[in-house]
Formats: sequence, C-alpha cells, structure tokens
Amino acid sequence: MSASGLEQLLVVQEHDTHMTQLRRRRETLPERTELSAAEATLADLAARRTEVGGRRDTLARNQQRIDDDVTLTRDRSATADRTLYGGTVSNPRELQALQDEIASLARRITQLEDQELEVMAEIEPLESDLATMAAEAEVAEAVAAGSRVAITAAEAEIGAELDAEQAARAAAAADVDPDLLAEYEQIRSRGQGVGIARLVGGTCGGCHLKLSAVELDRLRGLDPDDLVHCEECGRLLVR
Repeated sequence: MSASGLEQLLVVQEHDTHMTQLRRRRETLPERTELSAAEATLADLAARRTEVGGRRDTLARNQQRIDDDVTLTRDRSATADRTLYGGTVSNPRELQALQDEIASLARRITQLEDQELEVMAEIEPLESDLATMAAEAEVAEAVAAGSRVAITAAEAEIGAELDAEQAARAAAAADVDPDLLAEYEQIRSRGQGVGIARLVGGTCGGCHLKLSAVELDRLRGLDPDDLVHCEECGRLLVR
C-alpha cells in the first residue's frame, strides 16, 4: 500500500473525527441542559400546583358550603323574625319559642362566619403560593422557549457543517483503495472512531502508547509501502 494512499486515508480520518466532534457537540449543546432543567422545573411546579390547587379547591368548596349554610340560616332567621313581629302569633309560649329560635340561629350564623373566616385564612397563603408558582412557571417557560430556539438554530448550523464534512469525506474516500477503506471502517468501528493514526517518535497517535523496541526495529526493516498496524490497539499506522 502506497504512503500516499495512507496519507489520503488520514484525510478521511480527519473528516470522520470532525464529524464525530460535530455530532457530540450537537448532542451536548449547553442549551439542552438548560432546557432539561427548565422542563424539570416546570414538571415540579405542575405537580406542586396540582397539589396546592387541590387543597385550595377543597377549602373553597368548604367555604362555599359554609356560605350556603349562612344564607340558609339567615333566611330561616328572617322567616322567624317576620313571624315574630307579623302579628300572626299571639301565644306567649310560641312567641318565646320564636325568640329562642332567632337567638339560636344568630349564634349559628356567628359560628358559621367564624368558620368561614378560618377557611379564608387557610386559603389566602395557598393563593399566594399558587401566584408565586405561576410566576416561576412563566419564567421557566420563557427559558425553555429560548432554549428550544437556540437548539434549533445550533442544530441547523451544525447540520450544515456535517453536510459539508460528509461531502468532503466522500470526495477524499473516493481516492482510497476500497479494500483499505473497508479495513479502516472495520477498525474504526471498534476503535472509538479512529481507524488510522500517525506513528510519531515511536508512539501510536491512536492509543498514545509507545511501541516496543522490538516492534519498532521490525518496522524499520519493512518496505515503506507495507501496511502496518499498532501492536497495542490494532489501528493502521502511517509512518
């Protein structure tokens, strides 16, 4: 195999390495981390808002029930009051019973109103919490939206670079012997994306390990066009 063929394969490797870096860059965009954090915040807020909202709604229903009881009790008191002063009842015992009923209903109204105030006092902090969480969710939504826009833009930019690299890689690979290219691809698939490396100072540029003195001496005795592999990682070597 000619040295020029291996040098050309190194060009292919450079394009492959750059494409790997571009794909990794696309997968690890900082905006993805920001988006994940924002989405986690939104999910947490949604769960908390559901829980707090549920408590608020339960209390609101209790408040409405108490309010309905107050209205009903007031109506009963008003009816009793009209009867008491309407002149239709003259029996002292019945009049006393109406007065007692009106007093009892008044006490009941006071109790209900006290209960309603207690419920309202419980609702108030929950409403405040819900308002705070709504504001936090608005901020998180804005961060998420901004991150999505940034990711889309970055992906488009990286995609264009990948297309250019792929075209350049195809052009470079066209000048490489098909059998050599096939071997390179096989080695690269198991060599963390690197199938060929330069031998510099007795050290493999792929695994960064120094070849043994015996191996280096053997390589010196080979023809410059002989195909050699790193004894440590098995990658093709360009001497």
